[in-house]
Amino acid sequence: MKLRQIALVARDLEPVVEDLCAVLGIEVAHRDPEVRIFGLCNAVMPIGDTFLEVASPMSEQTAAARWLERHGGDGGYMVILETANLQDERARVVDLGIRVAWEVTLDDMSTIHLHPRDLGGAILSFDQPHPPGSWRWAGPDWRNTPASRYCRGICGVELQAPDPTALARRWSSALARPAVESTEDMLEISLDSGTIRIVPDADGRGERVSAVQLTTDDPAPMLEVARARNIPVGDASVSIGGIRFDLLEERG
Repeated sequence: MKLRQIALVARDLEPVVEDLCAVLGIEVAHRDPEVRIFGLCNAVMPIGDTFLEVASPMSEQTAAARWLERHGGDGGYMVILETANLQDERARVVDLGIRVAWEVTLDDMSTIHLHPRDLGGAILSFDQPHPPGSWRWAGPDWRNTPASRYCRGICGVELQAPDPTALARRWSSALARPAVESTEDMLEISLDSGTIRIVPDADGRGERVSAVQLTTDDPAPMLEVARARNIPVGDASVSIGGIRFDLLEERG
């Protein structure tokens, strides 16, 4: 089970995409016309073999528009995992009483979205690509998209909740992975590739994706670009599209 893609929802698509591309040194590989069935337009950007997506509602009568209203603005709303056995994942979550909100089986990808009201925190998607490692949602040419100038990949995602223990319990059950207390106020669920962290709601915006962790050789160039664009920065983080991107230095 691997962390492959994180999706943000934004009121205005292009400004968020432009900031992400400029600061993280990435490029858009694909704009998927198929997301129009959800009333969305989007952009997908590879970082190594993981992906950032930004989606924007095309009308106010969409789930994404309601999400923006409910959470007070842009933010992270979807976690997409690659699995080698979607049938087993589906059977487990259904046995737990978690509804499947949407599913599709295609020649190159099989997917289920879990109902966020049953799970909480975000829409969790299990995706089984055919062949393994491919990724339909990034388009046919994503491997030819120039690599990020600064980042190697997405290594973690953070969910916030008023009751992080309860949210961690639900996600642990859905993933069949233990939630381990890593600090006094953080629980972690380790995947085969990537980590899901669950923390207290720090800003009153409710359950959502609050941060993404990226591996990098050096965060300094990204912080410099962010400051030049008047984007909020921390010691080793930038805030774009309503979430924080932690820039984790990993040399070698």
